[in-house]
Amino acid sequence: MPFLIYTVLRLALFAGSLGLLYLAGLRSWLLVGVAAVAAFALSYVLLHGPRDAAAAWLADRRERRRAGTGGSVAEADAAHEDAVVDRATE
Repeated sequence: MPFLIYTVLRLALFAGSLGLLYLAGLRSWLLVGVAAVAAFALSYVLLHGPRDAAAAWLADRRERRRAGTGGSVAEADAAHEDAVVDRATE
């Protein structure tokens, strides 16, 4: 979930930057580009906590996948089906 929270916060910063720049009078095609750069800078400065939490969550998820604990639901289903077939053929 931390990755989703970080993504939503970054999108909110982009939308806020877009709105403020629009209200400030920037109405050309540069509005989106300047808002993206502003949102990037603001997220780098303001969102260090959520960014670190998202990075730690992703690293933990990668380690769990490598260790074989906490893989995807499809992998768990496939393992269960393999076990059932193995028991049935014994």
